[in-house]
Amino acid sequence: MGIHLIFLQMVSFRYRGAVLLACLFGLVLQLVATSAAAGASVAVIYPKLGEPYRSMFAEVVGGIEEKIGGQVAIFPISEPVDVGKLNEDMQRQGVKVAIALGQQGLTLASRIDRNIAVVVGSVFSTQSSKERKMRVHTLLPDPVLLFKRLKGLMPNARRVFVVYDPRQNGWLIERAKEAARAHGMELEAYEAQDLRSAMHAYQEIMASADSARDAIWLPQDSTTVEDRAVLPLVLRESWQRHLVVFSSSLRHVSRGVLFALYPDNVELGRRLAVSAQEILVAGADDASGMMPLRAVQMGINLRVARHLELDVGSPDSYALSYPAR
Repeated sequence: MGIHLIFLQMVSFRYRGAVLLACLFGLVLQLVATSAAAGASVAVIYPKLGEPYRSMFAEVVGGIEEKIGGQVAIFPISEPVDVGKLNEDMQRQGVKVAIALGQQGLTLASRIDRNIAVVVGSVFSTQSSKERKMRVHTLLPDPVLLFKRLKGLMPNARRVFVVYDPRQNGWLIERAKEAARAHGMELEAYEAQDLRSAMHAYQEIMASADSARDAIWLPQDSTTVEDRAVLPLVLRESWQRHLVVFSSSLRHVSRGVLFALYPDNVELGRRLAVSAQEILVAGADDASGMMPLRAVQMGINLRVARHLELDVGSPDSYALSYPAR
């Protein structure tokens, strides 16, 4: 009888173990199913465009996916956008934060479901950002970084001139004034809301600038940094007067400015992902604000540096240099 009892106890133990294992397996399947149903907490919305924008957005999206390390819902968009379907798709996947890229993403942001927080990235113009509460990562390089690079190349710099349209860059100039003071410099900012006043401002600057201690900053500004009249004037006069000119636009480096800062797209993607994660933790109340570009690389014009007799070190220390090596 004792042997039979032991055998029955062993069978009972194995049966209970099997039942427990089955329950655990069922629980795992349930969790997996729940996770799949929930989908992605973060979505990325970006416009389908040709090169070079396609590669740029691909790098930003890659940085986002790398940083989040999990499922990200990707929504490439073309005009006209079916916003109703986009919102339905995001709701079905459980999206809590949408990262909208480019000017199309910024325009679309005001129509995204209000239950979904929005982070905007890869934009220059920020005028549409007032239509809803959201965090906007611009492509306007942080003046803190610009002035730091300027002092590295021109230690004697004491004054920076800038001409800007307050409708485009008013918020950035306020930040730039503090950045200049932090680097032992003064920012002399001229407001201009049309081409004529911008040209007049640059003429005043050229007449008073001292090449030993002054520099000119060209911001991303369609009013005051116009390609056909303003830029040729600034480059011609600065070359003749041996004035340092630096820019927030990489394309100006090949035209003749000393250096510019431009986006590191993969790192920008990582920073956008961090913003989205912060909102997931802190909630949508922490989802607003304008942010300058801090994920930057540097391009330099070596011919201009030689003309200005500046020691800029090895070309290999810069992401891009002109003329190309």
